[in-house]
Amino acid sequence: MSHLAATRPWAGAQPLAVWARKLSAIVLTLLGLLALTFIIGRVMPLDPVLSIVGPDADQSTYEQVYRQLGLDQPLYVQFVYYLGDLLQGDLGNAILTGNPVTHDIARVLPATIELASAAIVLGTLLGVPLGVFAATHRGRWQDQLVRVLSLTGYSVPIFWFGMMGLLVFYAWLDWVGGVGRVGLAFDGLVPRVTGMLLIDSALAGNWAAWRSALHHLVLPASILGLHSMAYISRMTRSFMLSQLSQEYVLTARVKGLSEREVIWRHAFRNILVQLLTIVALAYGGLLEGAVLIETVFAWPGFGQYLTSSLLLGDMNAVMGSVLVIGLIFIGLNLLSDALYRVFDPRTR
Repeated sequence: MSHLAATRPWAGAQPLAVWARKLSAIVLTLLGLLALTFIIGRVMPLDPVLSIVGPDADQSTYEQVYRQLGLDQPLYVQFVYYLGDLLQGDLGNAILTGNPVTHDIARVLPATIELASAAIVLGTLLGVPLGVFAATHRGRWQDQLVRVLSLTGYSVPIFWFGMMGLLVFYAWLDWVGGVGRVGLAFDGLVPRVTGMLLIDSALAGNWAAWRSALHHLVLPASILGLHSMAYISRMTRSFMLSQLSQEYVLTARVKGLSEREVIWRHAFRNILVQLLTIVALAYGGLLEGAVLIETVFAWPGFGQYLTSSLLLGDMNAVMGSVLVIGLIFIGLNLLSDALYRVFDPRTR
């Protein structure tokens, strides 16, 4: 008893130590990400001064803006100044728009969140059942069909799917909306609350605008969803095959349980925690990598903003966007850890 009493005070300190290590890892990861992006941005053959003053500016104007941006300082001094501004919540102004980077990101990120959220829902609802179906028909034609679909969705360039989708479903069949987030008749009519048009138009009670927004969202979300479905179905199939070869599955079948109960109640439950991580990472990848679909469909989102800023040499916007991407992935990983503890008591 005395030994237990002596060790009991450390029980509360252990979770604190774990969270302290996680926080340190998060800070170091973000610092490394920012430092690497900052250095790459400074050695790229793009001149942010020319983006501001234009190619026809005289030398004195160029040098004045060069000093105002702090580019005459050593690289490490520039980075320290940037971190100082960052701690005050200042990401600088974007060259592309002239607005604060935080304002621009808050404006464009909801459009990407809306697109990626619809895509991950479609990808999960299709990918998980297909992966389970393929695993339960291993080696048969059903399994081969699902694997071919997954390989196609994962391998074919996503911009090609986008262009073919516009050609077939918009130009020929007129089943979906074209480029943009909403029809021209409703552009600017929906009051901005969340920045996600489906939610904002529903809050405003403008159901015509809601239908138009959904009409424009279906095709790009489906194409992104096909891409995520390919990844999720492959991983689901792999996880299920591993579980279906375990002894407890054979025991459940010997006991007379139906195949449906064996698959969904026992085997699938044991891969649920792994699937949560896969879906979370796939969602983060959609938020970061939707740039090609956003370009094809003229979707004014985060990926298009980052690409335009990078081509312009607008490092304030690029650094702010990279920081947001890092925070998104860190947040999704923390969410996965929390869900692990909810669904798997052994990790508590």
